[in-house]
Amino acid sequence: MSSAKSQHPPLPLPEGISQYPLYCAANDLTFHVLEAGYTPEKNKPLLLLLHGFPELAFSWRKIMPSLADAGYYVVAVDQRGYGRTTGWDDSVFAKVNLAEFTMTNLVRDLVILVNALGYSKVHCVIGHDFGAGAVSSSMCALMRPDMFGSVAMMSHPFKQPPTPPFNTARLQTSSPESFKDIHMELASLSEPRKHYKWYNSTSLAAFHWSVPAQGLHSFLRGYLHLKSADWKGNNPHPLEAWKASELPKMPYYYIMPLHSSMPEVVASLMEEEDVTKTMSWMPDEDLAVYVQEWCRTGFQGGLNWYRSQTDPVQQRDMYLFAGKKIEVPATFISGEKDWGNYQQPGALEGFPQSCTQFRGVKIIEGAGHWPQQEQPEKVVKELLFFLDGL
Repeated sequence: MSSAKSQHPPLPLPEGISQYPLYCAANDLTFHVLEAGYTPEKNKPLLLLLHGFPELAFSWRKIMPSLADAGYYVVAVDQRGYGRTTGWDDSVFAKVNLAEFTMTNLVRDLVILVNALGYSKVHCVIGHDFGAGAVSSSMCALMRPDMFGSVAMMSHPFKQPPTPPFNTARLQTSSPESFKDIHMELASLSEPRKHYKWYNSTSLAAFHWSVPAQGLHSFLRGYLHLKSADWKGNNPHPLEAWKASELPKMPYYYIMPLHSSMPEVVASLMEEEDVTKTMSWMPDEDLAVYVQEWCRTGFQGGLNWYRSQTDPVQQRDMYLFAGKKIEVPATFISGEKDWGNYQQPGALEGFPQSCTQFRGVKIIEGAGHWPQQEQPEKVVKELLFFLDGL
């Protein structure tokens, strides 16, 4: 495992954060790494920060220096399929090896990365969005509690892995009960709808994301705006259940109009909005980083995470962990205006049962789905409160 000079120009990072590529022969990935608080002696506890979609390691830039100043070695990384990390299968939709994007393989990537950094234990793995509840940080804690000593999840609550059919050994029939597919039910509503995760899993999604009619800058600006505290349409609340009568209570960017693309949803919802509102926490020069990176890579790599999550075949690995809970200290930090808290009905309310050492939910006022960017000081405060209590 070795590092080499990056072929890309440096990112505009705050003082105290450095960046470099790190090649790992064990999975043939070259990770793009951001770090703060590094010491050659490796005598500081390691914090590993994991981004979601459509984000990058760059998304952690505002909180890394403060966490390093508190005495930690802080590492953020572009995950498989994202940004400047290379070596993953970047084939077109029909030819991608989705096994590269299963939860077990994504956690394996992080185990390999931690070893490459010269650490055998992560003090806390901190994840946001797809980097939290659905895949990375929560799955690291679930699968390797010996390596990942605590977990902070942000904006996407953890839900325990599914259990296979139980006590079926002597049943007279093995035929499954018939049930209506929720996606058929959503499509059959008087206002036909579809779930964004399944939309993001389609063959056209990467094209829609890459060449939106309004331009990528405007599209991403609008997407960030609509999921933030700056959009007045965000008034999240718990949903009763995972059913077609409840899910459409979420905004169009989660439960989309059946025949619309995500850029069309964003353009429609942004028609009367002040696009400058988000510039206080996402100035154009920072947004330009996301635009230039996604223009260069395209979106299929990031969207492959959704494809793996919505494909039952790719989910079979999770039966390894059926019935298992997160057994390390855990917390959930999220924005007050984040619908992501409730997108999996029952997951947030199930935290005391799904995590045996759960330390509580912390809600960040003045933040939506991007708390570490909208309200970085408040996020740092809550993270240090959690870390100090370990």
